[in-house]
Order: sequence, then C-alpha cells, then structure tokens
Amino acid sequence: MNPAIPTSPQIWPLDLSIMLFVAAAAVITVFGIGMTRIASRLADLTGMGQAVMGAVFVGASTSLPEIVTSLTAAAGGHPDLAVGNAVGSISGQTALLAVADMAYRRANLEHAAASAANLMMGGLVIVLLSLPLLAMGIPRFALWHIHPASFLLILAYGFGIRLVSQTQSAPMWYPARTRETLLPRRAKRHRETSTTGLWLRFAVASAFMGAAGWVLARAGVSIASHTGLSETAVGGVLTGLSSSLPELITAVTAVRIGALNLAVADVLGGNAFDVTIVGLSDVAYRKGPIYGALSPLDGFLLALSILLTGILLMGMLRREKHGIANIGLESFLVLVVYAAAVAVLLLVR
Repeated sequence: MNPAIPTSPQIWPLDLSIMLFVAAAAVITVFGIGMTRIASRLADLTGMGQAVMGAVFVGASTSLPEIVTSLTAAAGGHPDLAVGNAVGSISGQTALLAVADMAYRRANLEHAAASAANLMMGGLVIVLLSLPLLAMGIPRFALWHIHPASFLLILAYGFGIRLVSQTQSAPMWYPARTRETLLPRRAKRHRETSTTGLWLRFAVASAFMGAAGWVLARAGVSIASHTGLSETAVGGVLTGLSSSLPELITAVTAVRIGALNLAVADVLGGNAFDVTIVGLSDVAYRKGPIYGALSPLDGFLLALSILLTGILLMGMLRREKHGIANIGLESFLVLVVYAAAVAVLLLVR
C-alpha cells in the first residue's frame, strides 16, 4: 500500500476496483450521450444557446465527480489529492478536447467552434486559475481558516459566467464565416411543448453520471494505491483523467451531432467550474488555508492548465482549417505538452 494515498475504506480491492471502473465507464458513456442530446435540444428550445448551456449546465453536471472526490480528500486531510484532482481534471479535459477534435472530419474544432462566448470562457478559465497561484504566494493569510482567494474564486466565477452570457446574447466580435463554420442554429421544433420533461431527464442523467463518476474516481485511486505515486500525481493524472471521462463522452457526442459550440463550452465551462472546487476544498480543509499545505507540483498543475488553455485560445483565434492528424496545430501541441507533463508527474515521487 502506497503511504502517499489516503488509507480509508474507499481503497477497494484491485479486482473489485477494475470491475467497478469498467462498469462506471459504461454508465457514463450511456448517460453522457443521452445528456448531450438533451442539452442540445434545451439550448434550442430555451434560446439559451449552446455556449451558455454547455458552460453552465453541462459543464457543472459533468464536474460532479470532481466535487465529491476533492471535498472528500480535503476533509480527510489530503490537500494535494484534493487540489490535484480538481486542477488535473482541467488539464486532462483540455487535452481530451483535442481527442474530440478528431471526431469532426469537416475541419479543425478550433476553426469551426470559434465564438466570442467560447473565447470569453477560455479567458475566464485563465483568470480563475491565476487566483490559486497568487494565493500560494501568501498561503497563511486567512479568514476563519479560509483564504480570501477562495471567496474571490466563487465571486469571479459568478461574474465571469454573467459576462459569458452577455457575450453570447450580444457579441461585439464575430469570427469570420467560412464554409466550415457552423452558423448559429434556429430553435428546432420538437415534440415537447414544454421543457419541463427535458429538464427532468437532464437532471436524472446528471445524477447517474455524477454517481458513476464518483465510483470511477474512487476506483482509480484504489487501482493506483500500489503504484508509489505522489498524491498530486494520483489526483492530477489518474483520478483527474478518470473523472474527465464524462466531459470526453459529452464532447465527442456533441461533435458527432454537430453541436460544436456545446462541445467546446462543455469542456471550458467544466474547467471554470473545476477551479472553484479548489476554493470549496479550502473550506472543507480544516487545518488552515489549503494553499499553505500544497506542494510545488500543485503549482506545476495550475501553470500547466493555464498553458494548455492559452494554447487552445490561440487555436480558436488562429483558426487553422486542417492540421496534423485532422486536428489543428494547437490541439496537437496541447496533446504533446500534456503527455510531457504527465511523464513528469509520474516520474516525480
């Protein structure tokens, strides 16, 4: 048993962990596909638009596993695992968006899904990620054992989502239209005369995905318990990638049905929401501000997520139509940088 991994009843036997991991992945796949289709219809029927629907509702729903895993780890006195899981999910989801790019054959996703709302959301992610890095510079400053940066994270997220919504409804900047760019769709007529039924189905799918995502993340910790990895590596790589499976399924499904803005907004919106989990973990951690208990590897993960988000934004601004392996140069760079970072995390003990 690796002493770096929390010893608790949540560390399951290896064979059970593998079976639960596979079963949870299957549940996430089934309900993720259904939830994405429902979200696309709700975006049409409510007039909310794919960017806001993906950023707020789909992004928050697919982040449920990260919330449970990080808060449980923080309350149990494992700050590196808590923050590593939340921030590792961000870098993992950004890399997985490049994988979803491969599912769209018409053009690179950064070209086809570029929008003012998605660019604003990417900028919000970078701003939010900067706050924990700043807090690590003055880690002992606290109010009721909570760092002021944690309160600021929640406020900044709420204000940023409001800006994204305003940008969606009244953009002051438009990407150049090309044949590969999907125009905003008019609301389609569906059989449902009310959105109540769709919202209920969306909530049920979210609940199943949240439960399955928690099982997936816990099974990932159990599988990693004999590897000798640090808590940050387990949270940043293993549980981070495991709990990112809902985002991958929803993003690929959104791309396959042509809801490209929903795919990008789901990942970026989920990333923005995941940063707030760092602040919530600070509340759950009772030994003082969580930023004072973090290791340099946590700062490495935060900087990595900022770098990957910046590369993705540059791709949406540059808007290359076709690139390496049917993905843009920026998506290719995201995969290369992420793979190199994972190698570093796995080698550090």
